[in-house]
Formats: sequence, structure tokens, C-alpha cells
Amino acid sequence: MRTRLAVILFVPLLIVLAVVGTAYAVSVARADQQSVYLDRLADTGYLVITARQSLLADNPEIVEGDLDRYRDVYGIDAAVLDQSGGTWASNGLEATEVEQRTAALAGRRSELEPGLLPWTVGRVVVAEPVFDGGDLVGAVVTVSHAGDLTRGVWLSWAMLLAGAALVCLLAAGLAHRTAGWVMRPVAAVDRAMAQIGSGRLDARIPSSTGPPELRAVVTRFNEMAARVEYLMRRQQEFVSNASHELRNPLNALMLRIEDLAMTTPPEHATEVAHVRAEAVRMKQILDALLLLADDADRGGEVHPLDVGELVVRRVDSWRGLAPERTILLDAPSAPLWGTAGITALECAFDAVLDNALKYGPPDAPLEVSVGSRDGGPDSQGTIEVTVRDHGPGVPPAELTLLTERFWRSPGHSSIAGSGLGLAIAAEILATGGGQVALTLPDDGGLRVALRVPRCDAVDPADARGV
Repeated sequence: MRTRLAVILFVPLLIVLAVVGTAYAVSVARADQQSVYLDRLADTGYLVITARQSLLADNPEIVEGDLDRYRDVYGIDAAVLDQSGGTWASNGLEATEVEQRTAALAGRRSELEPGLLPWTVGRVVVAEPVFDGGDLVGAVVTVSHAGDLTRGVWLSWAMLLAGAALVCLLAAGLAHRTAGWVMRPVAAVDRAMAQIGSGRLDARIPSSTGPPELRAVVTRFNEMAARVEYLMRRQQEFVSNASHELRNPLNALMLRIEDLAMTTPPEHATEVAHVRAEAVRMKQILDALLLLADDADRGGEVHPLDVGELVVRRVDSWRGLAPERTILLDAPSAPLWGTAGITALECAFDAVLDNALKYGPPDAPLEVSVGSRDGGPDSQGTIEVTVRDHGPGVPPAELTLLTERFWRSPGHSSIAGSGLGLAIAAEILATGGGQVALTLPDDGGLRVALRVPRCDAVDPADARGV
């Protein structure tokens, strides 16, 4: 963006410089020609005096000495013509071959040739009529080569071109600096937005940079960022405080339900079991809210860890919690290093496995695998933890809705749950750069893949145990 703006600023200046430079170059060439023409015209005027004396005295030798000295000193050919157009005296010039003599013999001074380019001017010709008391008695013609004139024009143009190149360099530098000054607030806004998007809600932009119009934008952005930070903090504090405040009365309620279950007649045991199940569901919802409010922020701190070892440990724990279920684990013996937050990956895996246990048939095994996936040419790849159940699954149209908070498929309304399991996994894992991928196997069920960035080279000092 900065380069494009610099080009936009530089191109008009370059066009103006080209137009002005071309006009000035033409003016310089014209001025040099005028200077040489006037110099030759002055020399011709001097020779006219001697030529008049020679023509009136009918003695060519009077002017021939001046013509020879003129050629010896300046190297310019000259000739004197009589009234009939014949050569009266000459230092080697065949004046009869010069076209401009016609104007001089007609009583008019020859004019400067209109050539403006150095390579179009071959010679400078000056023809001056010679009068005696108003009567035309002859003409003086001088012809000089334009080599000095051409070299002078080329030298002037070279100096002009060097100056133009210097001005272009200065203009390009000025345009680049101006574009940087204009775009500096935009770049600062981009960096601040990236920082806010990564979780740094306190990111702000210095207001003392860029043009006044963009400073106003920066001020509004900082005000908006401060407002967003305030609202996000208030939301997190509200969820956390509300969950903590509800946990104590809920725990007391569950204790009273247990006391009530021991004293309730057998015929009311079903109603008590329903009340207990609803209380447990409420506790699970509160735990999920606390996890989203607290652990999601802490999960943003990522470190190298052995993903396979973490999954093995968590599967062993779940086998103890659900001994009646079969959990098949396929994990390589070699370490699979990835970058993730330990808490985030554990919580995401627990949420996904709990969801699979809940919706999978009791007699069907759960399949857990850990593997490595190659990335593109600019990526190191990912470590993938897959949990596969053989439950009813969901229609393909509902697959993208599974990670939304509190969403539950209409076909699973009879199964206890809060609709937060996959949402927790997706949101917490995303804080560390991971993601959740959902697919529907051909033979039914649901496959959930947790993916975290792969770390090929691990410093033991940076690795975190699980």
C-alpha cells in the first residue's frame, strides 16, 4: 500500500517534470542557436564595412585580407558577392552554392534556420546585404560549421538531464517518505487490530503520527478499542461472577436433593432422579461457562508439548471414569511435538471425548488416534488428534452448527447435554492457533479432529511436560 501511494504521488510529479524539462531543453537549444547566430551576424556586420569599400573602389584585394584573417582566426568561410551575384572575394567559400544569398541580394538579411535539435543543424549561414547610400551594391555571406553549437547543446542537455535525474531521486524519496507518513497510522491500525484479534485487548495506537485527518481516525479507533475492551472485560467478569455465585447455591441444592432422595418414598424415586439429573445438567453448564470465561484466555499461552503423551494420559483417565466403555487408542511411540496450550488441549480433548461417550452407542467402541499431517510449502504441518464415535451422527446440513454455543440437533433432544461440548473445544483450541474439523464417516457416526501446529525442532528447555 505504501509503495502504491508513493507511485501515485511520484507519477504526476514525473509528468510535470518531463513537460517542463522538454520545454526547457527546447528553449536552451533555441537560445544557443540564437547566441551563435548573433555572434556570426556581428562578424558579418564588420566584414560589410570592408566589403563596401572594396566594391566601391573596385578592388577585391581590400576585403580579401580581412576574409583570410577571419578564416585563419575563427575557421569560418566567408565571401563577398557583387550586385549580380558573382563572387567578388572569397577565403575559399563558393558563395554561389549558398541558398541564403538570394535574400541578401534582394536586400534582406537571412534568417536563422528553424532547426531545434542538435543533429538537424549542420551549419550556421549568415547573409548580409551591402548598401551604399540606400543602393544595394553586394552581399557578405559567412558559413560556419555547427560543431561547437551542437556540442554546447548536448552539454546543456546533459546537465539538464543530470539535474532532472537528481530531482527525480529527491522526488521519489520525498514521495516515499510522504507515503510512509500518510500510511503510518494505517499500518498502526493494522497492527493494533491484529493484536486485538489475537487477544491483546489493551493494544492502542499512538495518536501523534500521520496527517490530522488520520489522527482523528486513530483517536476514534482507540476510543472504540477501549470500549470493546471494557465490554469484553465486563462480559467475562459477569460470566465468571455469575457462574461462581450460582455454584454455591447449586451445590447446596444438590446436597438437599441427596438428603431428599434418602427420605423420599420409593414411589417418588423417579421424580427425585429427574430433579437430580437436572441439577447435574445445571452444574455442567456452569462448569462450561467458567471454562469459556477463564481457561480460554489461559489457553492462549502455547508451548511445545508431546501431544501423543497428553492424549495417552487423558485416555487412561477416561477409561477409569467410564470402565464400561471401550476406547481404542492408536498413538505412535515416538513423540509428536506440537505447539499448544496444555490446558486448552486437555479441555478440548475432554470435551470432544465426553461428547463421543454421550452420543455413541454403549456397545460400540470409541476410536482415538494421534498422527501428523503435512502442510503446504510455507507450513510445518499439524498434529491431529481424532476422536471417532459410531453414534447416529447429524445430517450434513447441521455439521457446521455443531460448534455453536448451546446448539443441539433436534434429533438428539432426548439425550442429556448443554450444547457446549464442541463449542468449548473449538473456542479454547483456537486461542492457541489450533482448530477443530468435523466430518461424517461413510458408515455413520461423527469424526472430530483436533489440530495444532506441528513443531519439528524442539529445545528441551522449551518443552512442557503433560
